[in-house]
Amino acid sequence: HVIALPLVILLLVVLHLGALHEVGSNNPDGVDIKKLKDPETKIPLDGIPFHPYYTVKDLFGAGFFLTIAAFILFFVPTLGGLFLEHDNFVQANPMVTPLHIKPVWYFTPYYAMLRAVPDKLFGVMTMGGAVMILFLMPWLDRSPVRSIRYRSTISKVMIGLFVVAFISLGYLGMQAGSTTQTMVARILTLFYFAFFVFMPFWSRLGATKAVPERVTMHD
Repeated sequence: HVIALPLVILLLVVLHLGALHEVGSNNPDGVDIKKLKDPETKIPLDGIPFHPYYTVKDLFGAGFFLTIAAFILFFVPTLGGLFLEHDNFVQANPMVTPLHIKPVWYFTPYYAMLRAVPDKLFGVMTMGGAVMILFLMPWLDRSPVRSIRYRSTISKVMIGLFVVAFISLGYLGMQAGSTTQTMVARILTLFYFAFFVFMPFWSRLGATKAVPERVTMHD
């Protein structure tokens, strides 16, 4: 993952820039700003130039995260094993195997799914399917509104439960594992996939708020 992950991130950045250039960026209200344009300039009335607004915003965000990364790198490189595990600094001993081997924390939710399935082949298919199903979200989400601000209470509850389930899977993936934890991981894995499978149904349930015609300012 040391080599593959940066390449995947680079590919996603290129795809993101391409989509941003062709489709445009989203906004918290989920309003399509291209519907209201200046009759003379044909520029969206609620649109703003990329520079300097987004340039400064992105530079601030990048600088903030680079500062955190530099602090971790120079002062706490292990950070309790979340970035660099302590076992990696121990002299290799072919006669001794670590009691518990776990992946990096951002892989642990999928690792928990892998361990939750008894069959090795189906475990790998489950882990891969958990990633691939994310690409189907544009077709699975049938909500009439795009912004979470105006979605129904049912949608907000389902998204909240999904976040709790995903974080719980990440925690279980970092543990050594037991019968009880495996059973809980199986239940959470089923909920993970059920969240997407039934999304075309629950995303349309409940009353949604009226979406404004133009982008609004929120305090």
